[in-house]
Amino acid sequence: MDVIPGAWRRTAAGAGLLSADGSVAPTIFAEMSAAAARTASVNLGQGFPDEDGPAEVLEAARDAIAHGANQYPPGRGIPDLLAAIGEHQRRFYGLEVDPDTEILVTAGATEALTATLLALIDGPDDEVVVFEPYYDSYAAVVALAGARLRTVPLRRPDFQPDLDQLAAAVNARTRVILVNDPHNPTGTVFSAEVQAEVVRLATVHDAIIVTDEVYEHLSFHSPHVPMATRPGAAERTLTISSAGKTFSTTGWKIGWIHGPAALITAVLTVKQFLTYVNGSAFQPAIAVGLRLPESYFDDAAATMLRKHELLGASLRAAGFEVLAPQGGYFTVADATALGGEDAAAFCRALPERVGVAAIPISAFVTPENQGQYAGLVRFAACKRVEVIEEAARRLAGLR
Repeated sequence: MDVIPGAWRRTAAGAGLLSADGSVAPTIFAEMSAAAARTASVNLGQGFPDEDGPAEVLEAARDAIAHGANQYPPGRGIPDLLAAIGEHQRRFYGLEVDPDTEILVTAGATEALTATLLALIDGPDDEVVVFEPYYDSYAAVVALAGARLRTVPLRRPDFQPDLDQLAAAVNARTRVILVNDPHNPTGTVFSAEVQAEVVRLATVHDAIIVTDEVYEHLSFHSPHVPMATRPGAAERTLTISSAGKTFSTTGWKIGWIHGPAALITAVLTVKQFLTYVNGSAFQPAIAVGLRLPESYFDDAAATMLRKHELLGASLRAAGFEVLAPQGGYFTVADATALGGEDAAAFCRALPERVGVAAIPISAFVTPENQGQYAGLVRFAACKRVEVIEEAARRLAGLR
């Protein structure tokens, strides 16, 4: 008996979800984390912090559990969190969002993205434009939705796209332009010119802009500018974010999406058959987090920048060329001078070689374009300072 239907098998294989023998393919993140555990390596691969979030947020979750917030919350999210998201968007960006009709709480940003693409994609003629390298779930979800992925390369050293290449990628078949800003894995922040061109192209071709802004409070050198604030963008933009990166609560999986009411309703029709609802006790805690004073958010960005600077100095001392990030969790470095022309092989050998785990940028790139990023490696800076210092000591062994 063929347990996995043929159509699903072909789609899953194309998305990299199945190995050649039909078994479930482990992600590079799982592979590198397993290697780190096996070798007692410092894990700078998977992007999760090793410190807890703010005490008042954690205490709010405990209090919610103690006071009975342990059953299904409302389908759109608890009213106080919906209100807090709306307040947050107004406070930081001047966006007016209706909590009752224009916001949906999700099981992290990944579910928001998945539900959105499943809701918006009509068939195999639809295309989704993404910037490459891209977070690995993007290609998988596009494939599962039955659409075609079109990529626009980000060019080193600043990882900004060529606007002519962007314009060539967007066409009458484009259903969604997906923008991750600040960007994972490169750490770039897109320029005003890039944002304006995305809006122009979406308007000309009647496409929906979907933004992944989970690192919105980790923009280092200038305040984050949501795509929805650009002229002409709000009526065709769905904005996704989450609590995990902002409050160091990645395991809570509390995300959200906001945008025009009709589009949010379409996303809800899919989301209700994915997780239905989630995180009843965590939702009120994140409402507390979103209302923290601005000093918390400023300090979070400043602390992350200092960690990037420490990590970057360590990587340079070890012989890497460092491409300093403008935001987010990750620093990208070129390992070519250390014999890392094949970054995937380099990363697979690194735990045994010096006791550090990292992720090759090739994991975020379509097979035909991997040559452009062959020597690049992603290191996570979202760790305690003493952990980064220990990684630096070990990486010095590469010299």
